[in-house]
Amino acid sequence: MNPLNPLHSGRHFLQIPGPTNVPDRVLRAIDAPTIDHRGPEFAALGKSVIAGMKRVFKTTGDVVIYPASGTGAWEAALVNTLSPGDRVLMGETGHFATLWRKLAERLGLAVEFIPGDWRHGADPDTIAERLAADSAHAIKAVCVVHNETSTGVTSKVADVRAAIDRVGHPALFMVDTISSLASIDYRHDEWGVDVTVGGSQKGLMLPPGLSFNAIGTKALAASKKAKLPRSYWDWQEMLAVNTAGFFPYTPATNLLYGLSVALDMLFEESLDRVFARHDRLAEATRRAVRGWGLEILCADPALYSSTLTAIVVPEGHNADALRRLILERFDMSLGQGLGKVAGKVFRIGHLGHFNDLMLCGTLAGVEMGLALASVPHRKGGTQAAIDYLAETAARQRDATASDQPREQPVQSSPAIPGARSAAAQVRY
Repeated sequence: MNPLNPLHSGRHFLQIPGPTNVPDRVLRAIDAPTIDHRGPEFAALGKSVIAGMKRVFKTTGDVVIYPASGTGAWEAALVNTLSPGDRVLMGETGHFATLWRKLAERLGLAVEFIPGDWRHGADPDTIAERLAADSAHAIKAVCVVHNETSTGVTSKVADVRAAIDRVGHPALFMVDTISSLASIDYRHDEWGVDVTVGGSQKGLMLPPGLSFNAIGTKALAASKKAKLPRSYWDWQEMLAVNTAGFFPYTPATNLLYGLSVALDMLFEESLDRVFARHDRLAEATRRAVRGWGLEILCADPALYSSTLTAIVVPEGHNADALRRLILERFDMSLGQGLGKVAGKVFRIGHLGHFNDLMLCGTLAGVEMGLALASVPHRKGGTQAAIDYLAETAARQRDATASDQPREQPVQSSPAIPGARSAAAQVRY
């Protein structure tokens, strides 16, 4: 047997921070027959998923759904609101903030990048200071990554909004929620965000292929004057037909089936309970890391991510070698270090379709891998997590059984005549 391609029984553990595990219920929905994307059945589906995504973003404004990865949603946010040469303020919080910067520069925007150490989030005070110095209001947008997937650091979006308002600067405020949406509490309207970027393959429990822009009124007004070229990403063309449930080009029909069911699952659990579940599993993970005597990359406990934890390996050891050994021996994929932290950290994804026992198996695999790779650590990190989960299980059960009214599910694809018959065939 080739040691690089071992035969495994059981299911592969996919514990990267995304794409995440897709629930069987969502897979069965995607497997349904494709319908006419210009017909009345699809119109009902289109209206349903757009309404559902507004609830996820917590906005009463427009939400646009693209057949694209999150990178497409980044580009859409910029080209719909800005003009060539416009100045944009961004913070260096990690690899994905750096990639968004590169994309902006390729579009002809002038990016001012606030340096960072990849262990802290966007600093509201530094942003306020830079905006206060911009008396001519040359900066047209501030772009922040809510949850930096490469580092496990969550920036405080509401505090950044308050900093912008404190100095009275008119810049647009754009936020990337690709690894936080539907997993960490996020409030587009309440926090005064002008454009929020999202993706399907993480907290929404779908395969890659859908991306989102939640659009505020200020951003929509800016789009009517923006001069960056756009065609595929044009909000105006999308919004003109979205009201009827349609799209200006062929949509990802079967992924939208899956999105409809994923939204049902989120609302059945309720978003608040989804967030609490992620908080709890993240804390259990961090207790395991501390139990092992290892270091969490995020240096500020107030900014710990609830969707992933990046763990620093000791000097003289390579995180990628550890990941490779764990994959070969235990059939588990962990996230690699990216950019500046390549080879220095590995990442545990604990988001999406994920529960206590899945986390326990993940942590056991990491602890066994640490021992096999001779990475210096203490035994018992997994047990520390188990103890925490056991202690909090009763409270979690009681919260789930509380009298709080559940959010009602959006109308999903099974309620659409053509898709209902498909649902009966595949039983999702």
